[in-house]
Formats: sequence, C-alpha cells, structure tokens
Amino acid sequence: MQTRNKPVILLVAEAVTLAHFARVATLAKALDSSMYEVILASDPRYADLEKPFGCAFHPIRSIPSAEFAHALARGKPLYDVETLTRYVEDDLALINRVQPDLIVGDFRLSLAVSAPLTGISYAAVVNAYWSPYADIAYPVPDLPMTRILGVRLAQKLFNAVRSIAFALHARPLNQLRRRYGLPTLGHDLRTAYTWGDYTLYADVPELVPTRPLPANHRHLGPPLWSACAPLPDWWDRLPADKPVVLLTLGSSGRVDLLPMTLSALSELPITVIAATAGKIDLPDVPANAFVADYLPLDSVARHSSLVICNGGSLTTYQALACGVPILGICSNMDQLLNMSAIERLGAGLSLRAARIRPPQLKQAVRALLETPAYTQAAGQAGERFRQVDAGQRFRAFISEILG
Repeated sequence: MQTRNKPVILLVAEAVTLAHFARVATLAKALDSSMYEVILASDPRYADLEKPFGCAFHPIRSIPSAEFAHALARGKPLYDVETLTRYVEDDLALINRVQPDLIVGDFRLSLAVSAPLTGISYAAVVNAYWSPYADIAYPVPDLPMTRILGVRLAQKLFNAVRSIAFALHARPLNQLRRRYGLPTLGHDLRTAYTWGDYTLYADVPELVPTRPLPANHRHLGPPLWSACAPLPDWWDRLPADKPVVLLTLGSSGRVDLLPMTLSALSELPITVIAATAGKIDLPDVPANAFVADYLPLDSVARHSSLVICNGGSLTTYQALACGVPILGICSNMDQLLNMSAIERLGAGLSLRAARIRPPQLKQAVRALLETPAYTQAAGQAGERFRQVDAGQRFRAFISEILG
C-alpha cells in the first residue's frame, strides 16, 4: 500500500446547474496544494468555464440539465431510484480509485449513501434556505397548478400539501438508503438535500433566519465565482452616459424570455449587457444591447448599476458582493427562496417568469434604478460579504476535521 504524504480531499459537484459546479470549483481552488491532494469530480459540461483547475479533475456523470429542468418544472422528484443507484456505483468507483480522507459534495445526493458505505466523512455544501432549521416561508414554484389556479390559490394549496410534497421528493433517496442497509432520513426533502456528517451553508447568517443550528452545521459564506471568459471585443465601446444593466438568465433560467426581455429593455434609457450561456441565438439584438455567450461576472457586475438574472445564488451573490441590486426572474423554488432572502435585505425585487410581461418588467427596472434604497441595501450586503472569506473558512474547517 502506497504511503501518502498529504490528506486527499475529494470535492464532487452535481453539474445539473452551473452553480453547483462553480461553488465546488471555487472551494477546490481555496485549498493549498502543498498541504492537500485536491481532487475535483464533476460532469465536464461546464469544465471549459473554469480551466485550468489547479488540481486533478475526474469526470463523473450527471443527468442532462434539460432532464433536471423538466422535472423541476413539473414538480416531480428530481431523481428516481435507478438514477441514484447508478450515481452510487459511480461514486463508489471514484472513491475506491482516489481513496479520499474527506468528501465534500454539492447537491450530489447519492453521497448520502456512498460516503456512509465507505466510512469516509462527508460534508454537504448547500444554501441555508434548504436547511430544516430555516425559519422561512416556502413560495409555490411555477408549476402547472400555479398557471391554472394563479399564484394566490396555488400558494394556499401548496401550503396545505407541502409536507406531503417534500416527503415524496425525499422518497427516492430514502428507498436507496434502505436498499443499501442504511436508515432513512425521514420525510423531508430539506433533510435529504442537507444531510452529511457536516453541513456547510454557502451563505452568511443574515441572509436566512434559522433556529439554533447543531454543531455540525456552519456558515461558510458565499463562494464567489466568475467564468473564465475574456471581456468581449465590444467592451471598450460601451456608452458611458447611461446606466449599465447586466442581463443573464444563467444555466437554469427561462432563456426563452431573453428576446422579450431585451425588447422591453430597449425602450429604457439604459445600456444592456446580455450573456446567453450559449443557450440561444439572438439574431435581432436591440441597438442598446451588447451580447456574448459568457462574461466574467465579477468584472461585469462591478461595471453595472443593476443585474437581471434568474434569481439563483451564483449570480445574485456576485452582484451583492459588488454592491449591485438585483431583479430576479424566477421560476423554481430555489430561485424564489433565494430572491425572498434578497428582498428581505431590501436589495432587490423578484418577478415570476411564467407571469412576466414587458410593462411589469420595465416598472421593476425603473424602480431598482431610480430608488437609492435598493443600491444602499446592496452596498451594505456587499460590505458584509467582503467581511466573510469563504475560502478561509473552508480551509479552517478542513484543518479542524483532518487535524
């Protein structure tokens, strides 16, 4: 048996959306390669946005993002038992190959089986609004019933059946654990999403109110990430006399809304910078808009007065770190929960993707640009974010666990 000089840290991302991959890649970069052997595992679909990794990379399968999005849109469990079983087989093969001392995962639900089977400690990275200790309300996502009944009636129905819905979503993972001789995690998808020997919240405590947390739950702070993409050729030609609005609906937003959104924004005295994530061709771009597939989010956000996005944490936290208010065009529960936290801070507004119309969009953009309180609140959040070094906290956690 080969003697190892350094502990091995395996970080696994479920790359159904860019956010899960980006957070794990950011945490991997925070570790000192002279102290640890760092291994990043993910489906390679987003790998080109992060290269070079600075650590070993192992490809591992994730379901197609479109399949994941389809399940979200219909309110169905995101994975069935057969899919999770294949994931466990892949996990175990990888773990056997690299022999880690610690596993860190972001939404790789199968690790709630794979890690216990191998006896290796597992830390789950997740947003605090999914915590079973979160003291928040749960908005009804855009589901078929929401479109039929309207948001108000659908919310009442959702409130009545939420515990049943959460139990149904937790069921496949519980069935899988039973298959492998492990106890179930109970009937709450929040426990399924956050289970680990350690749970690391990718947030600051001020974002999501919680009841007292157990000792193995802790806040890392937001792991900020930006695509490894150059500034486009048109960057130096941006007008300097109008507010700049960054528009990106990301990997999990309603990209089909981009043409309508760009058309509505063309009627406002602003300059629009749009990132398509390579998901849509835009043959008719308004005169006030500049378009690219991907942009370096940190550089562009610092140059912006407003960020319009799908409401997910990856883009919104980068915007807040730059002191920029946010308009979230949300559809799934993760996005709605995240924007609820940002609205509580006073740093943004949210609209539902299924119900958005040009007048409503323009009204929200005007309010965010013309009301100083939104920018002030975003600036205060940015100050708080800058006080929290997620990388340093992650290194401290690793050092504590591995001695």
